[in-house]
Amino acid sequence: MRRTVGAKIAVDVGGTFTDVVLLDESKGRLFCTKTPTTHGDLAEGVMRGLEEILQAASLQGDGLQVIHGTTIGTNAVVEGKGAKVGLITTEGFEDVLEIRRVARPKEAAFDFWMDNPPPLVPRYLGKGVRKRLNARGEVLIPLDPSSLDEALRVFEEEGVEAVAVVLLFSFANPLHER
Repeated sequence: MRRTVGAKIAVDVGGTFTDVVLLDESKGRLFCTKTPTTHGDLAEGVMRGLEEILQAASLQGDGLQVIHGTTIGTNAVVEGKGAKVGLITTEGFEDVLEIRRVARPKEAAFDFWMDNPPPLVPRYLGKGVRKRLNARGEVLIPLDPSSLDEALRVFEEEGVEAVAVVLLFSFANPLHER
């Protein structure tokens, strides 16, 4: 007979496998299983792994603490397998992501030769649009729709699959991002 107990389960959905670990604290036992990741419906692989691990531990699903994580996004970035992304930003700020000096270690703050991983969006797919807000969100230069149309035309020609919109001071006024 299966018993219900407070147990902890951790699930990690990876690019190839979904790992499931169960800690039965009442008996001090640890169970692990690995099921193929089901890319069409990630929940399918998770549920299969949960069923397998609960059966192995002779537990029911009541009263469980489940912690879920995934490395799919990280793997896509590391392996360069994500969507081809275009970036729309405020004209004049197209290089901010390329420069990316904000997260440097203190001792490398001014080291322009420091090795960085490749940017998530290649420079040629970062397009600035004419518009400007000040830090209070007040419109200094209204959005120029023709500059946006030009960016979108380039993205279409380049086969861009996803677009990130990152405009200066949009946190203060989302007008131009909308």
